[in-house]
Amino acid sequence: MPVSLKEPVELSAVAGVRLATCNASIYDNNRDDISLIEISENSSCAAVFTKNAFCAAPVVVAKKHLSQNTPLYCLINAGNANAGTGDRGHNDALLCCQLLATQLGCQPDQVLPFSTGVIGEYLPMENIKESFPILQATLSDNNWLASAHAIRTTDTVAKGVSKSILLGNKAVQITGIAKGSGMIRPDMATMLAYIATDAGVDSNLLNKVLNKAVERSFNRICVDGDTSTNDACLLIATGKSEIKIENENDPLLIYLQNEIDSVCMELAQMIIRDGEGATKFVSVIVQGGSSAVLCQDIAYDIATSPLVKTALFASDPNWGRIIAAVGRSRAAQIDAEKISIYLDEVCIVENGEKAESYTEKAGQDVMSREEIVIRIDLGQGQCSETVWTCDLSHDYIKINAEYRS
Repeated sequence: MPVSLKEPVELSAVAGVRLATCNASIYDNNRDDISLIEISENSSCAAVFTKNAFCAAPVVVAKKHLSQNTPLYCLINAGNANAGTGDRGHNDALLCCQLLATQLGCQPDQVLPFSTGVIGEYLPMENIKESFPILQATLSDNNWLASAHAIRTTDTVAKGVSKSILLGNKAVQITGIAKGSGMIRPDMATMLAYIATDAGVDSNLLNKVLNKAVERSFNRICVDGDTSTNDACLLIATGKSEIKIENENDPLLIYLQNEIDSVCMELAQMIIRDGEGATKFVSVIVQGGSSAVLCQDIAYDIATSPLVKTALFASDPNWGRIIAAVGRSRAAQIDAEKISIYLDEVCIVENGEKAESYTEKAGQDVMSREEIVIRIDLGQGQCSETVWTCDLSHDYIKINAEYRS
């Protein structure tokens, strides 16, 4: 069960975006597993993609199409990653775009393909082709929640956020959906995320907005330390609200940036709360560092440590595992005698050794909670970074052992 997470009851429409879903028997015969997003003309789009060297065919095609044209459609399938599929997989991704473009009356490079699921299997092209007329006929601006469901794989709940804000004297809508539960240590974004606003933003500025938002949200989460071959995050600005931001000195840009950051942060944390087999939501804060890079590296070493994560699952205050993870990370750049470590409000290590005030009972009480903060103070600077992670449970092993069966 996800940790303190319920799926949204509804998600708000964004003017200029319509969505549709249907069942193409890619993931499951009993649920929708393919989604189409239609983007109105004159919109701006920005995207970030996985840095995995074995990036999937749809990532390669989407990046190329985005560099050539402004997208009008996104095609997303769940259940098949179309990764590790060589020339055939690349050609299938291109063919999806060509066939959909013919169906919808646009150019093939105005379609961005996205896939998520099992690696190394070919797309069922006939099933996908047969879904296009259904998708075209059912496009609606009220299908955000349906799409959040359709793009899931091992997610137990759909993930989505809607915000209504005021920019100047205009009401502006932001809605985002994401999928992700395992194979999560994004090195750009999350497994898949789609965020739209009816604010108008210059395309160059929109890229800056997205990269800033991703860096503090999707690039600060970890379920298992594995970066997917298919990670992608898309930000759409339709301009239908009649708000137009074209200058980076526009004060409205700062406000919009903060709201986009907030949506991305909520979606990113939803992924951790729904981590495969997760029973705990953990914030790892490393502060007092000489550099942000040092703090981030140490935070990730804690967040990815199997020994720390299994201790969290067992509610075991085995703080030796935490100091071992801290000590192996850039050891030459830290002074062990200055380090303090806290579990929530409980100090467990002070000046590099067990705090005199620490008791096993106090540590046990904290580790038994569903939400825990592990805070490391390096005592050598002003920098701070936070990473969100979860525990590693029996169910994580079971889910991934049975994933293809």
